[in-house]
Amino acid sequence: MARGLIIAWRPGVAAAAVMDTKEPPRVASPPGPVGYPIVEVEVTPPLAPTVVPAGAAGVALVMRHAGRPIGFVMVPRPADGVIDAETLARLIGEEAGTRILQARLRVELLPRDGAAALSASLTVAVCSRDRPADLARCLESVLRVQRPARGARPRFEVLVVDNAPSDDRTAALAASLPGVRYVREPRPGLDFARNRAAREAGGDFLAFLDDDVTMDRHWLDGLHEARRDHPDAAVFTGLVLPYELATEAQCLFERRGGFRRGFDTLRYRGQTLPGNPCYPCGAGIFGAGCNMTFRRRTLLELGGFDEALDTGPPLPGGGDLDIFYRAIRAGHALVYEPRLLVFHRHRRERPTLRRQYWTWGLGFMAFVAKSYAAEPSQRSKFRTLLRWWFEDQLRQVVRSVRGRHALPVDMVCAELMGGLAGLAGAYSRSARSARRIRERVT
Repeated sequence: MARGLIIAWRPGVAAAAVMDTKEPPRVASPPGPVGYPIVEVEVTPPLAPTVVPAGAAGVALVMRHAGRPIGFVMVPRPADGVIDAETLARLIGEEAGTRILQARLRVELLPRDGAAALSASLTVAVCSRDRPADLARCLESVLRVQRPARGARPRFEVLVVDNAPSDDRTAALAASLPGVRYVREPRPGLDFARNRAAREAGGDFLAFLDDDVTMDRHWLDGLHEARRDHPDAAVFTGLVLPYELATEAQCLFERRGGFRRGFDTLRYRGQTLPGNPCYPCGAGIFGAGCNMTFRRRTLLELGGFDEALDTGPPLPGGGDLDIFYRAIRAGHALVYEPRLLVFHRHRRERPTLRRQYWTWGLGFMAFVAKSYAAEPSQRSKFRTLLRWWFEDQLRQVVRSVRGRHALPVDMVCAELMGGLAGLAGAYSRSARSARRIRERVT
């Protein structure tokens, strides 16, 4: 069958797939006046025109080469509502021309038997609390990737950790899905749940997905490739793209950069990085906690996640930054691999997005305060990081006031104010709270 671009329409969503791809397209919410339907474009020719639906502000193109993600761009709606093949080719060339050449060379020059050569086992853990609808969507995508050929063993185990639930909806959902193992962690806090997953997991490698993401069909191939190319790596992170861009808040978040760390494989090891005087203290460069994989033995040797971070409303963040930083400080290699792709359902409303930026500042500065106190040898780097961060935040405020920033002023200020709150004893208060939880809940 010829390979080309087709656009599969469902109510309120545009998705594109290669014609010989068997996985059904992802379903996003109907685009509103500001919505950007997500179109997946396989860049191997021939390309077909893309029609932007009436009422949408444009389209978001996820570009792939032989399934490998190589670019992402939000394109405003043309006057006639059609992005012709020539324009599409130009957009692809501008966004991903170099990466297309690299992908073609990789296909021609490198072996493609990485998956068969790797025998280590894998656990995919999803920690969740009272969000069965999000969890169901996440598990559906994971099980689609996990499902083996007829008669073969599953490709990995799936573990749901139910974190201090208020009802039995998550337990019922897990029980309804063959191949999903369920564990209840009574102590509230994401990192209590993550550490429970580390103790319960049967795999040599342990992947953590947030319940508001869906797993790309090529995710497992990306992990095999990353492990083959970096057999010494103990931590892997991956690309995070939007699941939907249906509301103003979701579009604002993605225009600001979302969770993206780029489309190039990056390897981090050692205590210095040319051109980055803060390395490895600026741990946000390493990836996002909604999509991270660890060598399980290494995670346990590091002592697991800091349970004083990611504690919910008191301190809803920082655990991923902390574990990435500690892994690098311990001498381990960390690899960011774009083929480890997930799609994140961004906050749909402006107030919840504003709070997310506030929690980013809060969690980041709580991590900084903890690490500054714990590691005197790194304090000069953290002081440099603090100075850079506040100067950068103030520059963003000025740009926003002048109308030159993707975000409105209130959201830029929210992250800044969260950072100030994080420096004002947030970590020590959360550590005391975590100790009380351990004493009270068993």
